[in-house]
Amino acid sequence: MIASDLLQKYNKPVPRYTSYPPANFFTEEFSPADFRNALTESNKQSPENVSFYFHIPFCLQMCYFCGCNSYGIKNNTIIHDYIQALKIELNTVIKHMDTSRPISQIHYGGGTPNAIPVKYLQEINEILFSTFPLIEDSEIAIECNPAYLTFEQMDGLKKAGFKRFSLGIQDFDKKVLKTVNREEPGMPVKDIMDYLKKDDPEVAINLDFIYGLPLQSADSFANAIQKAVELRPDRLVTFSYAHVPWVSRIQKKLEKTGLPESDEKIKMFERGYELLLNNGYRAIGLDHFALEDDELTLAYKNKTLHRNFQGYCTTRTTGQVYAIGVTAISQLNGVYAQNTKSIEEYIEATTKGEIPIIKGYKLNEDQIIIRDVITEFMCNEQVVWSEIGDRFSKSAQEIKDIIIYDIEKLKEFEADGIIRLSEDKVEVTNEGLILIRNVAASFDPLLISSNKTFSKSV
Repeated sequence: MIASDLLQKYNKPVPRYTSYPPANFFTEEFSPADFRNALTESNKQSPENVSFYFHIPFCLQMCYFCGCNSYGIKNNTIIHDYIQALKIELNTVIKHMDTSRPISQIHYGGGTPNAIPVKYLQEINEILFSTFPLIEDSEIAIECNPAYLTFEQMDGLKKAGFKRFSLGIQDFDKKVLKTVNREEPGMPVKDIMDYLKKDDPEVAINLDFIYGLPLQSADSFANAIQKAVELRPDRLVTFSYAHVPWVSRIQKKLEKTGLPESDEKIKMFERGYELLLNNGYRAIGLDHFALEDDELTLAYKNKTLHRNFQGYCTTRTTGQVYAIGVTAISQLNGVYAQNTKSIEEYIEATTKGEIPIIKGYKLNEDQIIIRDVITEFMCNEQVVWSEIGDRFSKSAQEIKDIIIYDIEKLKEFEADGIIRLSEDKVEVTNEGLILIRNVAASFDPLLISSNKTFSKSV
């Protein structure tokens, strides 16, 4: 348990580091032509594997906590037009790709991917399955709102090839769900899980929760996690609610009820963390938990975890990410590229055969190294400088020079019990895990003179 005075000291805005540099460093100077060049170059770069992300932006009801790029469904015509545009973009991107490269990961996010007819998801997956080979045990995943799942829809999703289902529970407390404008599951979550796993042992299920919402307390959140533990999902995620109303104006609605104080929020984290560890789950990074025989747990033990915008994965399933759909962000070897946020602009551009990129970022050699350092620390909770140096044919000291290694700052973290420090290694402590973003930020030269806005670390 971290002391409250340290919590106050370090509870400052820092990046989440789902990418490096973070998305608010992307620039409109990056053009569609730059992305086409990056697509071609990516065929010769590592990792060789391909990961596809599809953004389905539609929701039947807008949750007030949402910071994602989501839109209410106005009519079925817009869904049809959007999916047709999405398939055009996919085929346009594929034209620049070496289709002998294998797919290791497919992920659908949103929005609410299961808010639209399953036939559209089947059509998209069929394009991929008929174009690319897949690695053995590839991860084909979809985020689902359990409020909309029916037995018929679950049959269709499994027929479409999905093997991992992330169920956005958020909380079991009906009052919390009502306050944040989130629908309750349409049937008992256990029934959903049993049906998805029926006759298919390869199906895996994640349950996702958010802590720090209005009306939540340490006791109520512990109760939610206890219920989740009894359901025994393969993985469980406890996201810290990020209050960023300057990004998502809908979040201001939560201020009417009020948000838990930081001290109470940290207790939610600690109670959930303890419950999960005491019931056979292993902590993976900051917010993921997996059973002992899960591939993520094995990767954690072997220090072979990786991370992208879709969450934690293993180096086995890691691929360069080709993101399709409105606001989607591709993550190639040395380039990030984001599509337009306007559905209308997206449909218009793609139907003309244009790539709807509005901004992006091209990393230089030093930034690729910094990204590796931060990713290694955020995933595997340690950085061994000589190992990073070996990857890039540089000395440990050269790596430290690139990140502008601040020994005094690290000694401060060490004195506060957040890290263990030696000449060749920085390792986060169990007590310091919740502040891992703060330590990672100390490896980031871009923050030295940055005026970018981020959510608080807790």
